[in-house]
Amino acid sequence: MLIDPILFKRIKEKKSYLDKLRPVSKTAILKLKEQFMIEMTYHSNAIEGNTLTLRETQLVIQEGLTIAGKSLREHLEAINHKEAIEFLENLIGSVKKESSGKIKKSLITENLIRQIHFLILTKINSKEAGKYRSVQVRIAGTDYIFPQAFEVSSLMKDFVKWFRANQQKINPVELATLFHFKFVSIHPFIDGNGRTARLLTNLILMEKGYPPAVILKADRKKYYKVLGQAHQEDIAPFVNLIARSIERSLDMYLYIFEINKTKKEVREKERISLAEASKGTPYSQEYLSLLARQGKLEAHKGRRNWLTTRGAVERYIKNRKRKR
Repeated sequence: MLIDPILFKRIKEKKSYLDKLRPVSKTAILKLKEQFMIEMTYHSNAIEGNTLTLRETQLVIQEGLTIAGKSLREHLEAINHKEAIEFLENLIGSVKKESSGKIKKSLITENLIRQIHFLILTKINSKEAGKYRSVQVRIAGTDYIFPQAFEVSSLMKDFVKWFRANQQKINPVELATLFHFKFVSIHPFIDGNGRTARLLTNLILMEKGYPPAVILKADRKKYYKVLGQAHQEDIAPFVNLIARSIERSLDMYLYIFEINKTKKEVREKERISLAEASKGTPYSQEYLSLLARQGKLEAHKGRRNWLTTRGAVERYIKNRKRKR
C-alpha cells in the first residue's frame, strides 16, 4: 500500500461515517456544491498561475462580474472550470438516477477526457481544445522528459485500458491518485493538463461516493515537488498529499452534514487554531503543526493556518498513551 496506513484508516472511518449520515437535506448539498465549486475553481486555477482571488473567483462565476485589472483569460479560466464541474456533476447525477444510485462502471473514456479538456480550454485556445498535442512539451523546473507527440494517442489508449482493468482492484484513494500521476506524466494536451487531471481525479472519487479533493494554492510548491519525486519512482509522498486533501474534504462534508443532524455535536467538533488546540495539552503550537504536516494529527489547512478540533487532539493523545 502506497498510502500511510494511519491516514488511510482515518479516511475509511470518515467515509463510513459520512455514508451513515446520508441522506441530508438538499439545502446542505447545494451549500456544499457551491462552496466546493468556488474552492476547486480558485485553487486549481491558482496552481496554474491565475491571479484571481477566492472572492474574485466567486464574483466571476456566481455574479458574472468583470474584475478590473484581471485578464480576459483569467476570467475565462474561472468560467470554463465552473462549467466543467457542472458538466461532471450533471453526468454523475444522470447516471446515478438511471442505475438506482450506484455507478458500477467508471464514466471515464478517452472521449470524456477530451470533452473535459475542451471545456477547460474553449474560448481560450479553441484550436487545441479537446485535441491531443502535436508538439513536444517541457515544463520549466523539471528534468522529466514527456513522451513524444506521436506516442500520445497510443499511450492514452493504454492508459484508459489500465484504468478500467484496475478500477475495482485498487482502493479509490490510490486509484484516483495513480490516475492523476499517470495522466500528467503523459501530458496529452498542449495546455490545461493539470486542471483536467484534477477534475478527472475528482470524478473518480465522486463516483465512489467521496467528496472532491481540493489541492490548495498554499500547497502548490509541495504539489510540484511530490510530483517530481513520483517521476523519480517515489510516488508515496504524492499519494499522501492527495489523501490529505481528500481527508480535508471529508472533514468539511462531515461538518456540514452533522449540522443537519445535531448542533450540539458540531459545537464539540468545532474547528480551532493549533494555538487554541495546544491549550491544556503537553504540546506546543509548533509541535501540533509538525504533527499536522506529517499527517499524524487530523487537521486541514485554511487560507493560511492549520485548523483542527479538540476531539482530534484528544484522539492523538489517547492513541499515543495506548502505544506507550
